[in-house]
Amino acid sequence: MKKFLLTGLCLGILAGCMNSEDKAVEKPASYASAADLDSFCDRLPRSAYADFQKHGSSDGWFEVYEIEPDIWAIYEPFQWQEVISYLIVGSESAVLFDTGNGIGNIKSIVNQITDRPIRVLNSHSHFDHIGGNYQFDEILSVATEFSLGRTDGLKSDELSMEVSPEALCTSLPVGVTEQNHQTRAFTISRKIADGDVLDIGGRKLEVLQVPGHTDDAIALLDRDAGFLWSGDSFYEGPVWLFFPETDLLAYQKSVAKLASLAPGLKAVFPAHNTPKADPALLIRLRENLDRVLAGKVVPVPVSDGNVEFRFDGFSLLMRENYYRIDAN
Repeated sequence: MKKFLLTGLCLGILAGCMNSEDKAVEKPASYASAADLDSFCDRLPRSAYADFQKHGSSDGWFEVYEIEPDIWAIYEPFQWQEVISYLIVGSESAVLFDTGNGIGNIKSIVNQITDRPIRVLNSHSHFDHIGGNYQFDEILSVATEFSLGRTDGLKSDELSMEVSPEALCTSLPVGVTEQNHQTRAFTISRKIADGDVLDIGGRKLEVLQVPGHTDDAIALLDRDAGFLWSGDSFYEGPVWLFFPETDLLAYQKSVAKLASLAPGLKAVFPAHNTPKADPALLIRLRENLDRVLAGKVVPVPVSDGNVEFRFDGFSLLMRENYYRIDAN
């Protein structure tokens, strides 16, 4: 295993199906923790996608699936982030929740699905969720210090690892190289806040601020349909919580907020790995995070000062001792 993968990799490339007991338990080879990164290509395609029909707009970089009527998962399966952006189409307009790595042309995909006006809303401002923002005119954001700082983009020397051979299971799109890949600058056109509602015609999407993973993290809620887009606050895999911008106490409060919604939800749409998750996992996340911060779960060291807490369906990655400091 290449040691730099754990620190350079931003988010959830692998499904972390672990046992909820304090000690790790052997699982089938189709599952993996953050400590087992070399074989992510071998686990493709993920079985979760067998439930959906691949759309004709899919290309060599993106795979596109209609996971509910007029809700499209735009998935980047062959790059280790396995990021999923979501196009939510209403009768009057559409919301693009995240724009991916910026490696492929996400606007071309969107244009093949709908001709309605597009508003971009980012789950948060990590580079693998804002990469295609520059292609769109209307960018909505909670506009915190962190998100404003990311509008200038990131240069190729900061992102070359994301397009390195180790990060890929396929060739890069024509014209993209380790030397020239970057996230381009974009402009936030409108500020939003917790409780704002985007009416796209036939569907209302409520903005929920859920800081913790980053200070600008949000989720989207369709109360009528019982759908929640969770961003990186939850996904089926190792949830990365060791960044300098991560606040574990804020994350704990946000997780409690999301878990309280679970009884009224039909589905959760995460931003990595699999496009549809059981809302009951939000309750398990809250319970197990509380145990972690109370010092009741034994961590598994992985590398570079990080530890992993393993549970059934997901795991939590934190800096060693960081979780104890923040819990006091």
